Amino acid sequence: MNEKRILIVSAVVLLQVYLFSSCNSETSIDNSSISTDSTNIAAGEASFNKNCSGCHNFRQDGIGPQLGGITTEISADWIHDFISDSRKMIESRDERSVQLFKKYKRAVMPSFATLKDDEVNAIIAFLHTHKSPGQQMTKGKGGELSNPIPDTIALSNLVVKLEPVTQIPPSSDSAKLPLTRITKLTFQPNTGDLFINDLRGKLYKLQQNKPMVYLDIARLKPKFTHEAGLATGFGSFAFHPGFAKNGLLYTTHAEAHGSGKADFGFADSIKVNLQWVLTEWKTENPGATTFSGKSRELFRVNMMSDIHGVQEITFNPLSKPGDEDYGMLYIGVGDGGTVGLGYAFLTHSIEKIWGTILRIDPMGRNSDNGQYGIPKNNPFAQNQHTKTLREIYAYGFRNPHRITWTKSGEMLACNIGQGNIESVNLVMPGHDYGWPIREGTFLSSDVNENLGKVYPLPGNDSIYKITYPVAQFDHDEGLAISGGFEYWGKDIPQLKGKYLFGDIPSGRLFYIEVADIKQGKQAPIKEWKILITDTPRTLSEVCGSERVDLHLGRDSRDELYILTKADGKVYKLMSASMKPPTVH
Repeated sequence: MNEKRILIVSAVVLLQVYLFSSCNSETSIDNSSISTDSTNIAAGEASFNKNCSGCHNFRQDGIGPQLGGITTEISADWIHDFISDSRKMIESRDERSVQLFKKYKRAVMPSFATLKDDEVNAIIAFLHTHKSPGQQMTKGKGGELSNPIPDTIALSNLVVKLEPVTQIPPSSDSAKLPLTRITKLTFQPNTGDLFINDLRGKLYKLQQNKPMVYLDIARLKPKFTHEAGLATGFGSFAFHPGFAKNGLLYTTHAEAHGSGKADFGFADSIKVNLQWVLTEWKTENPGATTFSGKSRELFRVNMMSDIHGVQEITFNPLSKPGDEDYGMLYIGVGDGGTVGLGYAFLTHSIEKIWGTILRIDPMGRNSDNGQYGIPKNNPFAQNQHTKTLREIYAYGFRNPHRITWTKSGEMLACNIGQGNIESVNLVMPGHDYGWPIREGTFLSSDVNENLGKVYPLPGNDSIYKITYPVAQFDHDEGLAISGGFEYWGKDIPQLKGKYLFGDIPSGRLFYIEVADIKQGKQAPIKEWKILITDTPRTLSEVCGSERVDLHLGRDSRDELYILTKADGKVYKLMSASMKPPTVH
């Protein structure tokens, strides 16, 4: 139900875009039927704060538009009908619905006709208590770019054949939700066995391509939560490179607010929505089919919302025993929605954990809480300022969703953007990647204005010493970048020298040439297509869903895989052609 409620807010996102983008209307809306009962409003507020505040507020645009004044512009009946079944309204050619769909460039959200009327009406009642913040919050500063990157991504002549590998067991019994929430595929260092996580709490081990539950975090951690969906739950996992001897596995997962004392928090006056936890698991037998052993908590982070948590942990696959990077754990920490909620001061700082990539020694003990180590060669490790977080490796990210390395040793991180830009970043120790004062290679709106806008860079840009992306695309092309890998395998020579990635919602597939990755320049992005059982298909067609939820993985032989959350399928990249047939 909570995942459904998050998607309800997606409907409200579309509603509000219409309000601020359509022509001005002087028509008075009679919404006198909206409940003013305090109990009903409180129920709506609880639902909004738990499930919606990560994307929306009532003072400025965030991930979704601000919602102040929505009920003064649109009838409650229309809002209710749109939440209940937006697809039906779009297909009926309802004028507002069609405008919303075109304006916001998003896939149609699923129907929520099964929701009870009082659940929807309670949310509307709460929205009705908030008036418009006024024009000063959305007027911008002039010169905003409606299409930041006018050029379109070119279709290459690369077509890759995929072969189905496995079907992950459903973790939802609702036809209205993704069948699974699979997001990461990687391998166990000593055996090469493949592992896949489902955000709803399970870690699967593939045995002869059949998924078997290896670790059930939802069972072992009683305060675990994957509510309300989107970016919560079992975020990521990483095997220590010495797993064969030490049996150490690391995970991140979400827990309800107040589940434990946070090692990284903020003032009590700021509401905490949930916590993210980094855990070390020590197995009794590294070769066992299922996990048996102990766990310990390394650190816990308070988050203001459900979005942009700790969704990436990884070790450098190029490091060997004796290297200074061997066994160092990299951790991508999102901004937790702080900027969109009006607390930008909690990010873009070497004194704050939010919006950073961390580098720690999980087997050390010189951190403030004594549960992990801080490598002495971290860029801020020798900083004498007492408030500096010595764990920080780089900062200024909105959501460093995936971290990887090129064969030459360059570190790449994909950053999920706000309202305009998705980017690939060449990560350098100690560098500032700009969020929230920059989005991609553009100036962001002032945090007190409309965060959905971007502008050309100022003439004195060098004053901030921002490190900009090496590749980027805007929301004409996709809405949330799914990080990938440089192809290191041997089976598909056509992929050599390419970094492959994509767009999470639509499932579109892209690549850049690694040779084109240079700091200060933009590597051209190209699109590639796929064949499944020798048939040209799109991932959306195969999934039977307009939202694919694409992710990529890599095995011990350096071959690549594609995961589609919507239907729980896993595919392996098998071969490629540079002379494609006609494809969609």
